[in-house]
Amino acid sequence: MAGPRRGPGRIPEKPKNFKGTIGQLFRYLGRYRLPLAFVLVLALASTAFGIVGPKILSTATTELATGLGRKLSGLGGIDFVKIGKILLTVLALYLVSAACSFFQSWILAGITQKLAYRLRGEISSKIHRMPMRYFERNTVGDVLSRITNDVDTMSSGMAQSVTQLVTNVTMLIGVLVMMLRISWLMTLIALIVLPVTGVLTSRIVKRSQRYFVAQQKNLGDINGKVEETYAGHNVVCAFNREGATQKEFDAINARLYRSAWKSQFLSGLMSPVTTFVSKLGYVCVVVLGGSLAAHGTITIGDIQAFISYMSSFTQPITQLAQISTQLQTMAAAAERVFAFLAEPEEPADPALPAPADHIRGDVSFRHVRFGYDPAQPVIHDWSCDVPAGRTVAIVGPTGAGKTTMVKLLMRFYDVDAGAILVDGRDVRDYARGDLRRAFGMVLQDTWLFKGTIMENIRYGRPDATDAEVIAAAKAARADAFIRTLPGGYQMELNEEATNVSQGQKQLLTIARAVLANAPILILDEATSSVDTRTEQLIQEAMDHLMRGRTSFVIAHRLSTIRNADCILVMRDGNIVEQGTHAELLARGGFYAALYNSQFEDVVA
Repeated sequence: MAGPRRGPGRIPEKPKNFKGTIGQLFRYLGRYRLPLAFVLVLALASTAFGIVGPKILSTATTELATGLGRKLSGLGGIDFVKIGKILLTVLALYLVSAACSFFQSWILAGITQKLAYRLRGEISSKIHRMPMRYFERNTVGDVLSRITNDVDTMSSGMAQSVTQLVTNVTMLIGVLVMMLRISWLMTLIALIVLPVTGVLTSRIVKRSQRYFVAQQKNLGDINGKVEETYAGHNVVCAFNREGATQKEFDAINARLYRSAWKSQFLSGLMSPVTTFVSKLGYVCVVVLGGSLAAHGTITIGDIQAFISYMSSFTQPITQLAQISTQLQTMAAAAERVFAFLAEPEEPADPALPAPADHIRGDVSFRHVRFGYDPAQPVIHDWSCDVPAGRTVAIVGPTGAGKTTMVKLLMRFYDVDAGAILVDGRDVRDYARGDLRRAFGMVLQDTWLFKGTIMENIRYGRPDATDAEVIAAAKAARADAFIRTLPGGYQMELNEEATNVSQGQKQLLTIARAVLANAPILILDEATSSVDTRTEQLIQEAMDHLMRGRTSFVIAHRLSTIRNADCILVMRDGNIVEQGTHAELLARGGFYAALYNSQFEDVVA
């Protein structure tokens, strides 16, 4: 059985335009120029003080060795005062280095978190200005990933890579200079180790990479299989597929074991191989250093300092390779965030919007033409006048354009040609927020959030009192069932609102619409997924809700709209018939065929 393939991790995605994205990121960081400059200065200072330490410490070792020589020859002893001063100097250097590193990390953490805070705010604000078209073409998960994962990846990537890049480059150059100052010959021996290490690690990485890729794929496969099996556990049991499912799982698990074992084994070889080669380098350096010290070319302290620098020399090279991956990942995340922020927005509201405080509910469609793709219109030429207070039902086969008309009416989309008027004004003359406050909606797909029932109903009018919420629930025929629930109006709904039934959810959304008290109502298949008894309750609630309001009712169950003042029959984006239920049945046209087909299906 095929299923979703999602693993807990993903191989880092590479940006399409690395240089452009990094440039845009630094332009975005323009307001933090001074703190960033201070961070770089602190990083340089911290590294510089750390580099100088071993060289100064080496003088203490040399002084100790010289003092021992004097003591053995009877010409004096060890100058502990001088050694103490050297050690105190080194301690002071390391303390200053640590302080610089602390303040650098503290300031950079503040900058990155401010950046993340700002980006999340801009993305959240951007979402409310995005056209509906974007959300219908992109998944919810992708948008959420940009707000959470990508912004976090950006901020953490900056916190880790910016200072590390400066620190490691400075460390690499500084250590190389200090090594050359001690002995160019010993430095040459140390540098020979690097290409050997590089060749060996590259061979290991090349072989292990394909196993890591296979591991991630197999991990995604096994997660997908588990999720798929548990989601459809009842079906698996009903068809006696437990054995076959177990075999499929075992096969995927075996593939994961093989790829994971090989990838972990090969990656585990990296450390012992590099350690072995570096230890060989140390042996060569110590042998050469001992020979040079015996000839008086360098001191014992210099050998100690050189070994310390040598161990520090390979560290920034390894970290720079890791930083390059972090930078790629950070740039990929930043590119996705900036791409979202650059998406085209809805056209701006008019500078002087029409007043929408006292909308009556007169609605007119004038030669409306619209297509999600302008080259393929869904609505061809639709004209209709709906006086305030009338109930208009919109019926037709799937894909006829019924829901599209609702989206146009609320300006989720703008018409390609023609106009939609509310109270004689083009809907584009109103501010979107003012226009949408004039509408109440009850949809087939109910939406309730995690919170109390009282809070969910009050969502329709946040300033409503508890008494007004209860009155709205009574009008929506929801009060009786609410009082039977544990906690009543204060009962907490879970995230999916699965602790109430589908019919109860629908009644709560109707109560929300009653409380909003909007002059225009849109009811889209509000009774399509409930039983007959609940449908009757919902129908009673909707009849109460529609009194005195302009109502647009979209329905497939044609029996629910027999009392509508006017029924508009849509087909292929056009109104092909309109009239009352009785008039349309008497005509014997397309509506009559739709209506009678319901009973034919029942008889069949």
